[in-house]
Amino acid sequence: MKAIVLSSGSKGNTTYIECNGTKILIDLGNTCKYVKEKLSTLQINAEDLDAILITHTHVDHVKGLKVFQKKYHTKVYLTEKMQEDLDYIDNYQIIDNHGEFQINNLTIHVLKTSHDTPDSVGYVVEGEHKSVVYITDTGYINQKYFPLLTNKEIYIMESNHDIEMLNHSSYPFKVRQRILGDKGHLSNYDSARYLSSFIGENTKYILLAHLSHENNTKDLAYETLNNRLRENQQKVEKIIITKQDEESEEVFV
Repeated sequence: MKAIVLSSGSKGNTTYIECNGTKILIDLGNTCKYVKEKLSTLQINAEDLDAILITHTHVDHVKGLKVFQKKYHTKVYLTEKMQEDLDYIDNYQIIDNHGEFQINNLTIHVLKTSHDTPDSVGYVVEGEHKSVVYITDTGYINQKYFPLLTNKEIYIMESNHDIEMLNHSSYPFKVRQRILGDKGHLSNYDSARYLSSFIGENTKYILLAHLSHENNTKDLAYETLNNRLRENQQKVEKIIITKQDEESEEVFV
């Protein structure tokens, strides 16, 4: 199984996952042209994708979906509430915001997340006894999902903001409260706290995602997680900070 974040941030989020020939995207928040070109650099034809999984319908997660799906007719997996917002999609499957479903050789577990949108989810993608966890855009993670999230090989997890930077930012008070609230985003501190409780001996890679351009830095996100793991005497093979306009390195397990 391999994963690569094609883009991550407030301007667009798209992630590619492949396992034994099954090729999927999680979200398509960049332009169709951008995603097609990034896939081409991986020697992947856009028309060969098996599925696009949607986490929620904010524009930075679906910006290129309409054009991409019109051109390639890739099957989109999303909840009923999401489909109501994206009624232009002509090839889709409705999923529950909990439970699981299959795409070829992959088992997809769906986790309800908490964000200021009618519906939002995260995913655990399993194949060949390996897993990728994908969780962004949530104010917290429900404890009932902790067993499902424990000791996976790859984590792609939101580390959106540094709390002190946000509190001293120019953002209006209501915006700051929204980001910090239960329907907002995970801070560096919260992301590190969750990840340190989830990772195990199987964990190889952590990719920190959806960093705020205004209220975070790559160094702060990395140091917060790395210090937490060091305090807990935990290790992973590599921590990767994802970027807005540049694909991450590919990770393989």
